[in-house]
Amino acid sequence: MENFESGDKTSQRQEPVVILLGWGGCKDRLLAKYSTIYHKQGCFVIRYTAAWRTVFISESFGFSTLREQAEKLLKLLFDYKLEKCPVMFHVFSNGGFMLYRYILELLHSHRQLSKLHVVGTIFDSAPGNRNVRGSVRALNVILKPNTNVLLRFLGLAAFCLMVIVVRIILYPLTRLLHENHYDAMKKDTSPWPQLYLYSKADPIISYLDVESMIALRRSRQLPTKAFDFEKSEHVEHYRRYPERYSEICTSFLKDCLVEAKGSSVHD
Repeated sequence: MENFESGDKTSQRQEPVVILLGWGGCKDRLLAKYSTIYHKQGCFVIRYTAAWRTVFISESFGFSTLREQAEKLLKLLFDYKLEKCPVMFHVFSNGGFMLYRYILELLHSHRQLSKLHVVGTIFDSAPGNRNVRGSVRALNVILKPNTNVLLRFLGLAAFCLMVIVVRIILYPLTRLLHENHYDAMKKDTSPWPQLYLYSKADPIISYLDVESMIALRRSRQLPTKAFDFEKSEHVEHYRRYPERYSEICTSFLKDCLVEAKGSSVHD
């Protein structure tokens, strides 16, 4: 499912832009709840969720099908005359993380898109690294409401087998053709602040993968914050702790805007 949330085109907008990148299989009504956090801060919000088949099948097996979608999403900012506004990304699970990987590459390589003013990124329940069990659990959650037991079992078995072959057995070969998203993002040296929201109780994304990425950024002296919700499950932090979650996201946004404004003054 894909969805954009936007307003009337205008050349006068100067408010912050927050781009929400949904998790695989995310319903837009669920992602829309996060919009309210930023609407209250006067932000312009764009929501986008890639189709779950793209996330779990195409991207999982080495096809860079999200790259075109990433470029289309960023160019939307120019269509709506928002290219001069400060931009923050709020990324959910590996579905959003995969898309963000291509967004980041475009921000660093594309002549027009590199002019965008990114001030920060929030990761919710991401990133995970070659976690077959977590991927199968996530796909099962997506298939369960609309698929009978037998078809779901066969689909999960086939997915599990293919992931083991492509991601593990053939990994030394496939990484030469298509570097996995986690490894690619380990090279990220983006200077804007990042915030990681995760939980040790997450059954899909290992907290060890998240903490490894946090440690790597901090070792490079890159601005990195993190909050462990401890007991909430995968992309359930906001549902379980709405006030705390909103407070953390709002505070991070404000800090990013202040820091970005200070940097532009010194520049």
